[in-house]
Amino acid sequence: MSSTVVVLDNGGGHIKIGLGGERDPLAVVPNCTARPNSSTTITTAANTTSTTSCSVSKKLLIADEITTADPTSLPLRRPYDRGYLINPDLQRDIWSHLFRSLRLPSSLSSSSLLLTQPPFALSLSSIRRPLFELVFEDFNFRSLFISDSPSLVHLYEASRNPNGVASKTQCSLIVDSGFSFTHCAPVFQNFSLNYGIKRLDLGGKALTNYLKELVSYRAINVMDETLIMDDVKEKLCFVSLDVPRDLQIARKSGKDNLFRCTYVLPDGVTHTKGFVKDMDQVQRYLTLYDGSISPGAGRNEGTEQADLTEKYEDRRRIDLTKNEFNLTNERFLVPEMIFRPADLGMNEAGLAECIVRSVNSCHPLLHPVLYESIILTGGSTLFPRFAERLEKELRPLVPDDYQVKITTQEDPILGVWRGGSLLASSPDFEAMCVTKADFEELGSARCSKRFFQ
Repeated sequence: MSSTVVVLDNGGGHIKIGLGGERDPLAVVPNCTARPNSSTTITTAANTTSTTSCSVSKKLLIADEITTADPTSLPLRRPYDRGYLINPDLQRDIWSHLFRSLRLPSSLSSSSLLLTQPPFALSLSSIRRPLFELVFEDFNFRSLFISDSPSLVHLYEASRNPNGVASKTQCSLIVDSGFSFTHCAPVFQNFSLNYGIKRLDLGGKALTNYLKELVSYRAINVMDETLIMDDVKEKLCFVSLDVPRDLQIARKSGKDNLFRCTYVLPDGVTHTKGFVKDMDQVQRYLTLYDGSISPGAGRNEGTEQADLTEKYEDRRRIDLTKNEFNLTNERFLVPEMIFRPADLGMNEAGLAECIVRSVNSCHPLLHPVLYESIILTGGSTLFPRFAERLEKELRPLVPDDYQVKITTQEDPILGVWRGGSLLASSPDFEAMCVTKADFEELGSARCSKRFFQ
């Protein structure tokens, strides 16, 4: 009996939800709630000399409502922490809001749910049991299938490129760098090899927190501005291919500093969203890679001394009342965490070393295939030149007779959801699911074994 399949990629940062068989989801929304710290005051001009104010009571903002609200100092509550569900009640509220607002074509009681979870999540009873209760008792879904992200990414990429290595060998290495963490997961014949999965506890959340610390120390206190600094990170940060060189350039002043750019914070009056002051200024660093400029060429000692004096004077003229701040080396030092976390005092391996460890955990015959079919997915892989830097870091660690080929998904944020949509449209999907009757008879522990996790 066929039914509507709701595909729900339940990420720690964003939820992607839609119907099986479709190419794009119905909605991509933050997986969190927020409540403004204080009542909002609305000021309306009555005439040129007087104003009238009224107070608006605080309202809980859920998912898509957050994207249209004023992001200034907005405290967020998330049901996920470090990739795992810790607050089922909050997750229930978010799902309820989504299901009501999307108006799905059929009732949930006659629909199946395809849900994504991080690797090993179902092995924890504290996560497994509340998850099944949410699906079958609170929302009354007819049946459920739970999949990990790497297998869905492999399925989608293999079907999208039938002549590629991943499709022909049914083998790939998925590097999923999302909100909470980064996983390196070998996939063979559409199943993740659990013994080869390696986890790096660095993702978009850690990068944003590091950027908040840097800007707060150097310019203006933004420790409470999570949404704003997320926007700064996504618009201005990039991956450096030569960190020592770029650090030297970032110390220069004036037009010789190719990384300096300005971000304007929202003021709540003329604009409620932050924005980049000059987009042309943001793109100047690209001249380092197209060969149109040689940084420092033709400069002499006297010029550099004058620049140092000018830079000192600039610092003295800083106006702390301005609603903006400058970024220089922060733009590439933040993504650098993923490649060199030890340089920041973290007891973590870099991403390239994590990949090598993952491959070495697998059978030696799979090694050359895995290195040749590395697939990048997740929002944290969207930094410019991410794949180039990863290949540069990885090549010295890989035997010379192995090829290294890294592919970035066409849309790393939607890659997992599209794989789930493809699986949900399979004629065998219903046979793979656990029904509500199975859950009531067998319980969550025995039902989860159906999902090979």
